[in-house]
Amino acid sequence: MKTLYIQSFIILLVMTSTLLLSQTNQMVMDSIASQPVLDISGSVDVYYRANLNGDFDTAPGTSFANLPGFSLGMANLVVSKESAKVGVTADLVFGPRGEDATFLSPFLRPGGTSSIVNQLYAYWNITDAITVTIGNFNTYLGYEVISPAANYNYSTSYMFSYGPFSHTGLKLDFSLGGGFSLMAGVFNPTDATEYNPSNDYAAGLQLGYDNDAGLGVYLNALLSEDFYQLDLTAGYEVTDALYLGVNATTAQESFYGFAGYLQYVFSDAFSMGTRVEYFSDQGLGLFTLEENVLDATLSAQYSVGDFTLIPEIRIDVFSEAVVPDGDQLDDSLASFVLAGVYAF
Repeated sequence: MKTLYIQSFIILLVMTSTLLLSQTNQMVMDSIASQPVLDISGSVDVYYRANLNGDFDTAPGTSFANLPGFSLGMANLVVSKESAKVGVTADLVFGPRGEDATFLSPFLRPGGTSSIVNQLYAYWNITDAITVTIGNFNTYLGYEVISPAANYNYSTSYMFSYGPFSHTGLKLDFSLGGGFSLMAGVFNPTDATEYNPSNDYAAGLQLGYDNDAGLGVYLNALLSEDFYQLDLTAGYEVTDALYLGVNATTAQESFYGFAGYLQYVFSDAFSMGTRVEYFSDQGLGLFTLEENVLDATLSAQYSVGDFTLIPEIRIDVFSEAVVPDGDQLDDSLASFVLAGVYAF
């Protein structure tokens, strides 16, 4: 009988120890999971660009891929540290594309160093449904972004190029349930990334909807005392291989346009896509006259691991003859780009 008691005690002790060890392990795992995690990512891109007509150094009036011959894009380094509740991101850019993306910083504060700062912000997840972010972050308007690794076409649209690149301020993101989301924020003047030089502020709003069927729709607004921009961005994964996107925007007495995007995946390594855009410049853009332009861009992507090769043909047709071609002006420009993008 005594042996039976001892055996029972040993079994109970083992079971209790196992339970305590399990709970301890879970506490350790939870503690590890709650610790901030350091993440490093980014991209490097280079390209070759040539015109099929017009002067060799003429380019569409859009941002970034506009230098002749073999050219540099940028090196992009993104360092972030985040936990379940809080996090911070420093997004640094070096090279011509990065300088274009932060073009206003040297003019607002000559000698400053924030021309290499693409984004710099901190956030706090107040609840599972509410996040507050303060700092400098890329714009929520438009279909395209600054990073070439996150765009399908290497050259950018007129709507993206004419719109804001970044905002500095404070925003609140709300998860409303059922796939709906809301963002509301207050920002410095557009692209004033370092500080507010005029004591003016703009309000930002975004209402979004995403579902598991591959549909995403976003209604965006940027509002200030004397300016507004309204924007619609949507995308739909028709099948695993076929994707459709759309962007439409209008800015007060400045510009408006719309674009359609079509992309098809042929294999894990190869895909093709096109962007067709109509854009109206109301006299505040590259050529300082009111003009319309229709541009069509056909791009292919061939990937080997983290490296993507992007050959691209682009045709811009203008309502006015604005393209220098020797001693005359043309109303169209055809160009070729071969880009290489490595993302890590």
